[in-house]
Amino acid sequence: MKQLQWFAAALLTAVALAAGAQTFPSKPVHVVISFTPGSSTDIVGRIVIQKLSEIWGQPVVPENRAGAGGSIGSAVVAKAAPDGYTLLINSNAHSVNPAIYAKLPYDTLKDFTEIAPLAVQPNVFVVAADAPYKTLQDFTNAAKAKPGTLNIGHAGVGSGTHLTTEKYIAATGIKVTEIPFKGTPEVLAAIFSGDVQAYWSPISAGMALIKGGKLRPLAVSTPKRNAQLPDVPTPAEAGAKGAESPLWFGVWGPAGMQPDLVNKINADVRKALADSAVQERLRNGGNDTMDMSPQEFSKLVRFEIEEYGRLLKAAGVKPQ
Repeated sequence: MKQLQWFAAALLTAVALAAGAQTFPSKPVHVVISFTPGSSTDIVGRIVIQKLSEIWGQPVVPENRAGAGGSIGSAVVAKAAPDGYTLLINSNAHSVNPAIYAKLPYDTLKDFTEIAPLAVQPNVFVVAADAPYKTLQDFTNAAKAKPGTLNIGHAGVGSGTHLTTEKYIAATGIKVTEIPFKGTPEVLAAIFSGDVQAYWSPISAGMALIKGGKLRPLAVSTPKRNAQLPDVPTPAEAGAKGAESPLWFGVWGPAGMQPDLVNKINADVRKALADSAVQERLRNGGNDTMDMSPQEFSKLVRFEIEEYGRLLKAAGVKPQ
């Protein structure tokens, strides 16, 4: 009799959870964006959020919680209820951080649910339009001629831009001074003020300034050239083979989310990404959309955690 009661209770719970997933969301959804307004993560995230709000018929409210390579925003979501009403949009900094920070306020593998990737784009090595560097090799040569005198900014330790910077340094053997900032807008401002000489800027965040003639692009971080900047060479073409480092973005939730709920959010994110208007806006920013199941996305995250760990250890970066 007790076994029958237990089975009935378990069945009712499963039915209730499935029904909850199908009616999700019934109230506004809070999305933490782990980098600053105007950053590439923010730009891509808000494009998708806007479409999700239309699909769900509920407000999807973004909140920027920047700092510490995206880990501040991630920590907020790690502690949230696993009901789908608090989500995280982060870059692949999420996979880098375990190799950067010795004491994260969460366990990257255990405290999150991988839901869906969004898009992938290159970082672009940019300098001020009036800088003396016409090619990436020019900058590399200048850095080798005067070790430690040139400054390269990045959007915080553990960010995708930091990783690309480390890969460029490792690939070329140069010595520069790395200066971390809170986010991309702050680094770009520092280029214009002359405080830093270069930056591996996310393409979606730097495109308007590149097309406006205020920034000079010298290389993209992807193995292939980008359709939005067809004349800008890859690292290998620019004399920095091994500096390839695409930047991607994704959606996570807290650990413990029900599979039906994860699958629903994943399906709705993929529906948003398949929308022609969303794809056009993302392409105009230099992005290619990604399409994965939660399981495929989880494998990508775990593979990159291991890969970045090896790369940063080889580059001499120790968790702090």
